[in-house]
Amino acid sequence: MEFVTLVKSNKEMDLQTRKITFIQKFLRLQNEELISRFEKLLQKERSYTVKHNVLPMSIDDFNKRIDLSLEDSKNGRLTKVNELISEIEKWH
Repeated sequence: MEFVTLVKSNKEMDLQTRKITFIQKFLRLQNEELISRFEKLLQKERSYTVKHNVLPMSIDDFNKRIDLSLEDSKNGRLTKVNELISEIEKWH
């Protein structure tokens, strides 16, 4: 008998379901290096959030950000992909 796993895409799953699915997959991991990488990523994100006091945006703020971005685009205030990649490479 063949078992088929049906998984909704991340966009279709609610946040709680995605978290539970992630935890289930995480608990099955056997690679210590990969677990360490996840730990470092989580710590880095927590530090960033605390340091920058990152809070969720309201819908109004989100729409204002979109409007500003569209205005920047119309006025040529853009960063070319290759310039962005070069900048990101300097971060490491």
